Amino acid sequence: MILKEGEELEDLFEGNLKIIQNRAFYRFTSDSVLLSRFVKGKKRDVVADFCAGSGIVGIHFYALNPHVSSVTLFEMQEELSDMSARSVELNGLKNFTAVCCRVQEIGREYDDRFSLILCNPPYERGGFEKEDYKKAICRKEITITLPEIVEAAYRKLRFGGRFALVNRADRLAEVLFAMKARGIEPKRLQFVRGKEGAKPYLFLVEGTKGAKEGLDILPDAVNTLKNF
Repeated sequence: MILKEGEELEDLFEGNLKIIQNRAFYRFTSDSVLLSRFVKGKKRDVVADFCAGSGIVGIHFYALNPHVSSVTLFEMQEELSDMSARSVELNGLKNFTAVCCRVQEIGREYDDRFSLILCNPPYERGGFEKEDYKKAICRKEITITLPEIVEAAYRKLRFGGRFALVNRADRLAEVLFAMKARGIEPKRLQFVRGKEGAKPYLFLVEGTKGAKEGLDILPDAVNTLKNF
């Protein structure tokens, strides 16, 4: 496979897989890897990756859970979606699909389809005037909001399907409220610290569509991964 200008191949952490990255666009960080490791795939899970970027969450998750049925990568930026599709081809992954569209505009043919949706969303607020727009929309809520992501997840999940995402620790109340308000009950929660004794800066949460109340709070994780 011929890489395009500015692209390079990077090794993933499991499965001898590689992923195409480009420094002109948003590159994945440790948040994506933490999310991939937080959720356990079930046999025959039909998986979606919202705000997929270059495909890191979906591809890394599959490396850890090769027994899942399929993975669909939804990304709005054409260049990133193209990179994810070529990474899929490079790794010979037959049960993957890359779809270039906004999460809010995912077609009705995907309604009630997925048993698991993963999302590493843009979760910063504020301006982006001094940033490259292509990178800013991956980090900041410019083209999509948290309620829009939760709404899309609710519509695309089967009853009993799971939705997992990562976000900033200071937005915990907002995320849990948005999920509960839309019928996705938070079931597992884990805070992430940068080092032992530090305040949590991140959290991971998994909810289930239509489930009863009851939240399992896991021991805090310490992020020993470098950012990439």
